[in-house]
Parts: sequence; structure tokens; C-alpha cells
Amino acid sequence: MNAKNNIIIISGPAGSGKDSVISALSKQCTLERVVTSSTRAMRIGESEGHPYYFISREKFEAMIKSGAFFEYSINENNEYYGVTQEELNRVMQSGKLGVWKMEWKGVISVKKLLPFIKAIFIIAPLEILELRLRQRDGGFHDEQYFAERMEYTREWFKHSDIYDFTVINKEGKLNETVTDVTNYIRQQGLLP
Repeated sequence: MNAKNNIIIISGPAGSGKDSVISALSKQCTLERVVTSSTRAMRIGESEGHPYYFISREKFEAMIKSGAFFEYSINENNEYYGVTQEELNRVMQSGKLGVWKMEWKGVISVKKLLPFIKAIFIIAPLEILELRLRQRDGGFHDEQYFAERMEYTREWFKHSDIYDFTVINKEGKLNETVTDVTNYIRQQGLLP
């Protein structure tokens, strides 16, 4: 693979605001998103390639055996997530800022293979993360669900040292968070 340093990783637990940061970045420059493949079911409002390539567990496992994936993992929901070699090459050759959204396990894997890629950790205080999760839930889940999600969220904090840059996305301060992320990406020479 001819590795080009045009990709930045944006990572953070549910409720951290990483999707809002990516959306704001897309209004400032032309992004090329690294699209992850997943075995999880498509949700209302999603489509193929937005936000994932949705494939069956059987196909995903066959692709693992054939070596199609650059990296993959099983997340807290017991579903596979991974990026194919083909997808990564597509983004690297796009000539645009590549944004790769992933969870902490993926960051560890990718940094071993491509140590030059910088990873940004978007985080908020635990109580804010839980509040955001509850606000967007709409009453669909029970307390056990929230307890499990927050337990997994605490794991993110234990691995904060794998990131190159951390931004605390304070409540009501998204614009400041986006400015901090943009400035960091600019310092890395990935934005004019």
C-alpha cells in the first residue's frame, strides 16, 4: 500500500460529539470519509455507505479469511466493524482530507500498522456523556442498557494515552471543539 498522510482519525465514545465535529469539518473543507463495513443492522435514516457498508456476518467472516480487511474488531454490541484495504486505498488516493471514525480498539490496531496517522480523541465528562445518551435514546432502552454503555464508555478513558490530541467537548461549546480540532488538523499540514 502506498501510504499517504492525508487521513486523520476522529474517535470518542457515544455522546462525545464526534459526528457533530465531522459534520462541521465537512462544511469547512472537502472531506473523504473512510467508510467502515459492519455486520450491524441498518437503522432508519441510514443507507448503504451512510454511515456504513452493511454486510452479513457470513460475508464479513469470509472477507476476514481472504485478507480483505486492513483492520477489524468486534465492538461492544457484538458486531463486526472493519475497513477494507480497498476502502483505505480509495481515501488515500482521493487527494482530500480523509476522516476515519473509529473506536479505541481500532485506534490501537491502526496505530501499529500506520503510526504516522494522527488520532484525535473527542471526549466529555462522564455525566455529560450519559446525559447525551439518555437524551437521544427516546425511551427505547432500560437502565441495564445505560449501565452497560457507561461501563464501556469508562474503558475509553483508560486508553486516552493512545491518542495524539484530546479535545473536551463541553456542553454547549461545540464551536470551540470544532475550532480546536481544525487547528490541530491544520498544524499537521492536512488543511491549508
